[in-house]
Amino acid sequence: MAEFTLKYADARGEIHSKVAEGTSEQELRDRLTQQGFLIYSVRPRGQMAKLSLPGGKKKLNLEKFLIFNQQFLTLIRAGLPILKSLDLLADRLTDPKLGPYIKNVRDEVRKGTLLSEAFEQQRIFPAIYVTSVLAGEKSGSLTEVLERYITYQRMALAIRKKILLSLLYPAVLTVLVFVLVIFLITYVVPNFAELYTSMSAKLPSITLLLIALGTTARSYILVFAGVLIAAIVGFRIWSRGDAARIKIDSVKLRMPVFGNIWIKYQVAQFSRVLGTLLIGGIPLVQALGTASDSLGTKLLKRALETAVRMVKEGQALSSALKSTKIFPNLSIDMIEVGESTGALPAMLNSVAEFYEDDVATQMAATLALIEPAIMIFMGIFVAFVLIALYLPIFSLGDSLQ
Repeated sequence: MAEFTLKYADARGEIHSKVAEGTSEQELRDRLTQQGFLIYSVRPRGQMAKLSLPGGKKKLNLEKFLIFNQQFLTLIRAGLPILKSLDLLADRLTDPKLGPYIKNVRDEVRKGTLLSEAFEQQRIFPAIYVTSVLAGEKSGSLTEVLERYITYQRMALAIRKKILLSLLYPAVLTVLVFVLVIFLITYVVPNFAELYTSMSAKLPSITLLLIALGTTARSYILVFAGVLIAAIVGFRIWSRGDAARIKIDSVKLRMPVFGNIWIKYQVAQFSRVLGTLLIGGIPLVQALGTASDSLGTKLLKRALETAVRMVKEGQALSSALKSTKIFPNLSIDMIEVGESTGALPAMLNSVAEFYEDDVATQMAATLALIEPAIMIFMGIFVAFVLIALYLPIFSLGDSLQ
């Protein structure tokens, strides 16, 4: 009998890996499924999970992946087999970068690999998607699972676009102000300095200060630019480490106004993913792990590791999340009500909707204050430059009279 490496979840949702013997992958998979285990993967011992394409992990275009899933769902609902649906879509995708991965999935399914395992082997598809497809295969409701994932992804993309659009105008305004400041300091001010030097005029202190700043900036602008680029590159390299990412997240969390918005956005995303997985029939512990992996913050992931461990020990989800001291009290109270009434998935969706609306409202209010603040700063700075540059001219005019 051959030896295989197994990855599976038990009845409590805990994930295990072990080596077992069997006549074939399918025989071993069927045997463990009958014992009540949720099988993730079965591979011959020593075989490494392959990457579909060289060059490391790629970034998935979620919008085009959403279109693929909408087409995939339509074909399955029309009665086409999964393999035939993948065949039809593999060469007709709107994203050419996604095509090779879907072809790899099709080839693996043709060999007898489960659809969820075929997606997992590509190492590019979201964990929530792979876990949802696995639950759909086990429950025989793949179409319902895909529909729920499409609904979730559509909401997530809509919220992300809404936030990005609200940040677009302040970002453009900030860049324009930055360019204007550099232009005034490095070009306009030094030209006026040359004029006043040729006139041997006595300059006020405010003008001398501005001229010193402008001439220094013009002389060392390339040095400043080099230092800035080096600092950005150094920060990017430093921020790749786990300790650095946790420190950055801690700074974000302590920021006034924006820290509160940031944590609420993360809680909304976590609640949306967890609620979607629980509705799909995924065990709580497994769903917690997947929801944690979907977050982009290392700080919250580490906090949720402790929460997952507490849930495994039999504690309630609300008390486990409360122990992290990161989740807002209102979200804890709502989750506790959902647990006590047996409607946790629906309550998690309510938490997500509440905080998504709250984030949108606070973002709009904050940005409404930032935009006038930027304009006021620009007006004050331009007025300061104009006064400092033209004050000597007025003095010269008075002396000539």
